[in-house]
Amino acid sequence: MAGATRTPRGRWVEEGLRMLAEGGPGTVRIEALAKRLGVTKGGFYGYFADRGALLEAMLDAWERESTDDVIDRVDSEGGDARTRALRAGTLTFSGRLLPLDLAVRDWARRDEAVAERLRRVDDRRMALLRETIGTFCDDPDEVEARSLIAFCVAIGHHFLAAGHEGRTRAEVLARAADLVLDRPAR
Repeated sequence: MAGATRTPRGRWVEEGLRMLAEGGPGTVRIEALAKRLGVTKGGFYGYFADRGALLEAMLDAWERESTDDVIDRVDSEGGDARTRALRAGTLTFSGRLLPLDLAVRDWARRDEAVAERLRRVDDRRMALLRETIGTFCDDPDEVEARSLIAFCVAIGHHFLAAGHEGRTRAEVLARAADLVLDRPAR
């Protein structure tokens, strides 16, 4: 008789990331995770020494997806600097990565090791912005300011409840991108 199929390590990490995005790090518990996967928690220990090891693996996956995978996709899809910057922002701050990013940011407020990892990720993101904006802007101070504005808008608009006086949020964000990327208004 064949042995039971083992739940792959990646499924534990992936489901842990879902739980993190839904409720923060406190919700990522081995027993709850096993229940969501429909397995016993015994298989968990074949991959991870403890919950802390799982959380580290989850942060590793988030960091890789948020930086290396985004940069690889931006590079492979090409385009001019403005297109690349917009694509990086869209990939990073929408879809699956957005709730993870927001959850990690919240977690980093209470955990210095997570805050350090977030700084590393944000530094890589800012470097990409500096690189792309630097292709059409020569002033290093302006490059830094535009990069900061772009990054703050990408993160901050998710927390903003204000309306835009007859404009949609999408319209205002598009115009903000035009200003940061030095493009004529559409």
